[in-house]
Amino acid sequence: MYIIVGLGNPGTQYSNTHHNAGFMAADALEREYKVKINKLKFKALTMKVTIAGEECLLAKPQTYMNLSGEAVQALMTWYKVKVDHLLVFSDDINLDVGRIRCRKDGSHGGQNGLRNIIEHVGDKFPRIRFGVGKCPPKFDLSNWVLAKFSPEDRPVFEEAIAKVPALVECYFKLGIEKCMERYNGK
Repeated sequence: MYIIVGLGNPGTQYSNTHHNAGFMAADALEREYKVKINKLKFKALTMKVTIAGEECLLAKPQTYMNLSGEAVQALMTWYKVKVDHLLVFSDDINLDVGRIRCRKDGSHGGQNGLRNIIEHVGDKFPRIRFGVGKCPPKFDLSNWVLAKFSPEDRPVFEEAIAKVPALVECYFKLGIEKCMERYNGK
């Protein structure tokens, strides 16, 4: 089994914000596979689905971004999932809007949800980051990540999110390195 986690903050006031890019990626899988991520388990909304022949648990932690690792660790423990069978979607303020960056493992890059997951389970898991753009000068970072996409940025970001189902299929069929080759910088 694999666990696919989309990072974000619960609540309608946070929907379509920069920080909820991970939730939006999970939502793209939800639409593609016609499931509903709505079963509350270990501080996360979850739903099982089969993708490219692999049993997966889609998860959206409900702990708020900075405590995402609590939900992820609990799910991994309950389902006995190894860290290399975890795939995480998150936002990245260091990438231009719509850019995708796939990584086999590594640092949190300043993203607090990834930071908390790494504190709980280590850093040896693949992650997919979606560019939401740099924080404008004289703009508070916490306000920026919690801001909604501008009318100009929204379609660019949605184009990247539309690639999620194909990207995940590529991950399962060909591996993270092929995802990096196909999607990084796109």
